Amino acid sequence: MPFGLVSAWNKRRRSKSYEQIDPWTYKAVEYWQLEDQNSSARRRHGSSVFTFKEMEEATSSFKEENLLGKGGFGRVYRGVLRSGEVVAIKKMDLPPVKEADGEREFRVEVDILSRLEHPNLVSLIGYCADGKQRFLVYEFMRNGNLQDHLNGIKEAKMDWPLRLKVALGAARGLAYLHSSSAVGIPIVHRDFKSTNILLSAHFEAKISDFGLAKLMPEGQEMNVTTRVLGTFGYFDPEYTSTGKLTLQSDVYAFGVVLLELLTGRRAVDLNQGPADQNLVLQVRHILNDRKKLRKVIDPEMGRSSYTMDSIAMFANLASRCVRVESSERPSMADCVKELQLISYTNSKGLGMAMHTFRMV
Repeated sequence: MPFGLVSAWNKRRRSKSYEQIDPWTYKAVEYWQLEDQNSSARRRHGSSVFTFKEMEEATSSFKEENLLGKGGFGRVYRGVLRSGEVVAIKKMDLPPVKEADGEREFRVEVDILSRLEHPNLVSLIGYCADGKQRFLVYEFMRNGNLQDHLNGIKEAKMDWPLRLKVALGAARGLAYLHSSSAVGIPIVHRDFKSTNILLSAHFEAKISDFGLAKLMPEGQEMNVTTRVLGTFGYFDPEYTSTGKLTLQSDVYAFGVVLLELLTGRRAVDLNQGPADQNLVLQVRHILNDRKKLRKVIDPEMGRSSYTMDSIAMFANLASRCVRVESSERPSMADCVKELQLISYTNSKGLGMAMHTFRMV
């Protein structure tokens, strides 16, 4: 079994000599990457190491006009590297009490993304660990994140085929993480949500933000933890009540995103009344009732872009993903297959409708 970043880092942290080392002192990436230099899980493409000066230059000293967004980690800027490549630069900016957690998330993300390669995972270009400065440099995703499109922040409207495309791309990314083919053991993302689904210029979905990702113990399908991490609204109820983290925890979060795609609503909307704030609780009981289902379809979608058969199939898949019992949820591989069938059903249904219209 390859030893990942977290186990190596914790092992050193427990030693007496390591306790006296400033954890914010820059160390070469080899210090906290894989110890097994012969492992097939070593990163295929070396991540570039940048200096703080290069980060300043790329963002024009972090000008507000280059600010793309803010998150729990810090701020994300649009940047241009010396090579001319346009990138997204995430700057870690945390209060002192959260610096240790931030450092851990930074190292986990570099370690994991340096070992993974898939068209539906965001690519890590490089990182900066210059003194106490921490930056992550990603490929630039022109269309931002999924939630911004669903909630009207972005101008582009998403019709049903495009939403199915995004759902399928995200499902493929999660299925790849769960398959264990890249590092030998499955990976749970643990913070899958609509803001962590980034969209390319052609609306290809790519999963981002791996700071909370967890490599599952070898030969096990569950990890028991005393700290429940993630985002409110996407928490697997079984994980929150028992501390048992499984691959199905990601499946639950994926189901929540499916409901966002279907309804155009947020996973949690505090502007609604107490009974309507949580999207899952609000719609779970009607997902398999076609008549009531029509009332929750996002009105922003053109009626001519979807068939009710595909909507019903999609809603049924979402309802199974968000079941309370994790054993009753489908696998991500099954979700990929079902979404492919749903896309086919929708396109075939629309094609037949268009043919009927032309005949008339």
